[in-house]
Amino acid sequence: MITTMDITISKAEQSKLKDVNLENLPFGKFFTDHMLEADYENGEWKNIEIKPYQPLLLSPSLAVLHYGQSIFEGIKAYKDADDNASIFRPKDNFERFNISATRMQMPTVPEELFMEGMKQLVTLDKNWIPNKPDHSLYIRPFMFSTDELIGVRPSDTYKFMIILAPTGPYYSKPMRIYVEEKYVRAAKGGVGYAKAAGNYAAAMYATAEAKKKGYDQVLWTDAFEHKYVQECGTMNVFFIIGNTAITPSMKQGTILDGVTRRSTITLLKEMGFAVEERKLGIHEIIEAYKANLLFEVFGTGTAATISMIKELRYKDFEMHFDVDKWKTAPLVKSWLNDIREGKRPDKYNWMVKL
Repeated sequence: MITTMDITISKAEQSKLKDVNLENLPFGKFFTDHMLEADYENGEWKNIEIKPYQPLLLSPSLAVLHYGQSIFEGIKAYKDADDNASIFRPKDNFERFNISATRMQMPTVPEELFMEGMKQLVTLDKNWIPNKPDHSLYIRPFMFSTDELIGVRPSDTYKFMIILAPTGPYYSKPMRIYVEEKYVRAAKGGVGYAKAAGNYAAAMYATAEAKKKGYDQVLWTDAFEHKYVQECGTMNVFFIIGNTAITPSMKQGTILDGVTRRSTITLLKEMGFAVEERKLGIHEIIEAYKANLLFEVFGTGTAATISMIKELRYKDFEMHFDVDKWKTAPLVKSWLNDIREGKRPDKYNWMVKL
C-alpha cells in the first residue's frame, strides 16, 4: 500500500499563485506549484514524489514520441462556502484510467498511488482552487511509455504523473455543431472507449475543418454508415426528445464512458425523465426536430461540464434551438454545480473530501 511515508514531498520555495489572476482563467493555461511523478520499472512503481512543477528531461528516442502509448484522465476539485475542498468522483476516473491502460498495453496504476497521490497533491495546492461559479481545479493524471528504443512493441518502462490547473468554463457560450460524415473518431474494435492521447490528435483535422465553416465542434457519426451519432467533440451528447433523454450507447466500444455522462443520467432519472442509452440515428433526430419534439441538445464532459448546443447542421439542413428557453440542461448543470460546491446534499456520495 502507498502511504504518506511512501510519497516524498519537496515543496516549492515560493508560490506562483500571486502571479495568476483567478478571476479570469482560460482553460489549461496556468499550472499550480507542484506535480506528482512516479516511474514504472521492473514490474513495480517506484520513485514516487511530489515536487515543484518543472520541465521533464526526455530522450529523443522516447517510445511515446514515436508510438503513442499515452493515456490521461480529467478530474475536478471544488471548494464549498466554508473553503473545504472536495474532488468529484475520482474513483470512477481511476477505474477508467486502468481500463485505458489495459487497452493500450500499459501497466495499471495502483489505487493507492492514484488516489492518495492525488489527494496529497491537491491538498498541497488547495489555495489554487478558485472559489467562484463554473470554476474549479482541473486535475490531469497521465501516463506515457519511457523506453529509449525505436521498435514497435509495448514499452517496459512508464512514467505516471499528475498536474493541476485552475480553470474557468471550457465553453463560455452555447455551441454550433457540424455533423461529421467523412472523418471518423472511432470504430468498433478500436480504442474509442479508452482515453488515449491519439484519439484527440486524430480528431483535430475534422474539428479544424468544421471551424473554418463557422462551427465550434463536430458531432461524430459511426465509421460504417455515418448514420448513428457518437460523441460531440470531446464530450458525450444528450438529446431531449419528448419526455425522454437519449444518449448514444457504449456497447460498440466507440464512446468514452464519461463520468459527467453517468452523473447526468442519474440526475435526469431523478428529475423524472426516461433515459435511453441506445443507437440514435441522425435522421431520427431530424424527424424529431421537424415534429417539434427535439427540445434540447447538450454535451457533457469533465472539462465542459454541461454545454448547450444552439445549432446542429447535417449536410444542408440546419437545426436551431432557443437555449434561453431551456429548462433541463440548465437544471442538470445547476444541480451538479450545487452538489460540487456543497449547496445541495451529496446523496450519491460523489464528493471525496480532503
